[in-house]
Amino acid sequence: MTLATTVPERPINPWLVAVVVSLATFMEVLDTTITNVALQHIAGSLAASTDESTWVLTSYLVSNGIILPLSGWLAIVAGRRNYFLFCIAAFTAASLACGVATSLAMLIMFRLLQGVAGGGLQPTQQSIILDTFPPEKRGAVFAITGITMIAAPIIGPTLGGWITDNFSWRWIFYINVPVGIIAFLLVMKLVKDPPHARAQGLQHIDYLGIALIAVGLGAMQLVLDKGQQDDWWESHFIVIAAIVCGACLLTAVWWLLRQKDPVVDLRLYRDPAFRTSSIMIFITGFVLYGSNALLPLMLQTRFGYDATLAGLVLSPGGIAVVLLMPLTARLISRVQARWLIALGLSLSAFGLWHSAQFTPQTDYDTFMWMRITQVVGLPFLFIPISTLAFSAVPREKSGKASALFALARNIGGSVGIAVTSTYVARHQQIHQSYLAEHLTPSSPVYQQELQRLTQLTGSVEGAMQHLYQTLQQQAAMLAYIDTYHAMMIMMMVAAVASLFFLPANKPGAGEAHGGH
Repeated sequence: MTLATTVPERPINPWLVAVVVSLATFMEVLDTTITNVALQHIAGSLAASTDESTWVLTSYLVSNGIILPLSGWLAIVAGRRNYFLFCIAAFTAASLACGVATSLAMLIMFRLLQGVAGGGLQPTQQSIILDTFPPEKRGAVFAITGITMIAAPIIGPTLGGWITDNFSWRWIFYINVPVGIIAFLLVMKLVKDPPHARAQGLQHIDYLGIALIAVGLGAMQLVLDKGQQDDWWESHFIVIAAIVCGACLLTAVWWLLRQKDPVVDLRLYRDPAFRTSSIMIFITGFVLYGSNALLPLMLQTRFGYDATLAGLVLSPGGIAVVLLMPLTARLISRVQARWLIALGLSLSAFGLWHSAQFTPQTDYDTFMWMRITQVVGLPFLFIPISTLAFSAVPREKSGKASALFALARNIGGSVGIAVTSTYVARHQQIHQSYLAEHLTPSSPVYQQELQRLTQLTGSVEGAMQHLYQTLQQQAAMLAYIDTYHAMMIMMMVAAVASLFFLPANKPGAGEAHGGH
C-alpha cells in the first residue's frame, strides 16, 4: 500500500505577478490619452462634428471616474482576482467593439463600457501588489506601478498619433485585444487571492451611497471636461451639473460616514499619512495630465506640428521617467519620503519654469528637453507618495484605499486639464486686449509696420490680416508662458508645504504597519 504524497505548490515570483497585473493596467491608462490625437479622424470617419467627437473622451472619463471609488467594494463582493479578470475581459471586449463601431453613438456607448471596465484595473492592480510584496519591498515595486501611471499617459499621444497617421483610428482600440487576451491568461495562471481578498458575496447593497457617488462624480467629470468648451458658468448645463455634483458629493460624505461598512471608506482619511499623500498624488496628477495636454496643444496650434511630431516631443520624457524609477526605488529605503517628495516637486517647478522660456523660434530639440525637465521630478513623487500613503493601511482595507488613492490621482488629472486649458484661454484674451491697445494710428511703430506689410502683401486688408494673426500668435504665446509660471508657483508652494505637513517615516521600515 502506497501513501499519496502532496507536492507543495511552487511559489510564484512576486515580481512576475507585478509585471503581469501592470500589463493590463498599462493598457487601460494608455487609453486615457491615446484617443486625444485621433478625434478629428474619428469625426470625419463617422460623419460627426469635432465638438460631438469629444464625447468619445468624455464618456470614458465619466464612467471611469464613477467606477473608481466603487472598485474596492466590488472586489470584496466578487473576489479580487475574479473582479480583476472580469475587468480585463470586459475592457478587451469593449475595445474590440469600439474598433468596429459604425456610428458615433455606438462608439460613445462602447467607450462608456470600456470606462466601466477600466476603472477597476488601476486600484485592483495596486492592492494585488500591496499584498504580493512584504512592506519593506513596496518602494521598489511601486517603480513598476509608477511606470504604468506616469509613462503610459506620456506615450499615449505619440502612439495614438503614429497609429492614426499610418493606419486607422480603429487600430487605437484593436491593439488592446491581443494585450488583453495575454494579460487575462497570465493573471488567471499567476494571481491568487489571499484569504481577506476572497469573494464575500452581496451581504447588503448601499443603493443610496452608490447612487450619490455615481451621480456626483459623473457630474464632476462632465463639468471638468466640458466646462471650458461651454464657457463655464455661462452655460446652464454646466451650472446644473455643478449643483448636482456638489449636492450629491456632500450628501454622499454625510451618508458614507454614518455607514458601518460603506462602499467607499472615507474613514481612511483619518490617517494623516494617507490623507496628505492623497493630496500630493492629486497634485502629481494635476501636473502630469495638465502639462501632458498643454505642450502638444501649443505645438499643434502655434508651431504647426502634426500629431505624430507633437507626440514625439513627449516620448523622451517617458523614457527619462522609466530610467529614473529604479533610482527612486533605491532612495526610498534610505531617505525619508517627504524629502524625496519635496525634491520631486522642486524639480517639477524648475521644469515648468524652464518650459516658459520658449520663443516663436524655439526648435524641436529644445521643446524635447523642456518636456524632459517637466517630468523628471515625477518619479520622485509617485513612488514616495505611494509608499507613504499605504504605510499604515491594513491589508484588508488595501482595496478600498487603492480605489480612493487612484480616484485622487485621476481627479487631479481632470482638474489639471480643465484649469490649464481655461487659464490659457482667459489669459490669451487678456494679452490680446492689452496688445491691441498699442495698435493705434497714433503709434509710429504701428504705422511703420503697416506700411511695410502693405508693400509686402499688396493691400491694406492683407496687411491688417497679417497684423491680427501676429497679435493672436503673440497673445497665445504669452498665455502659455503665464500658465507654466502659475503651475511653477503651485509646485514651489507644494514643495515647501510637503516638508511641514507630510508625516516623517523611517526609511525602509515606515511601511511595516501595512502588513498587519
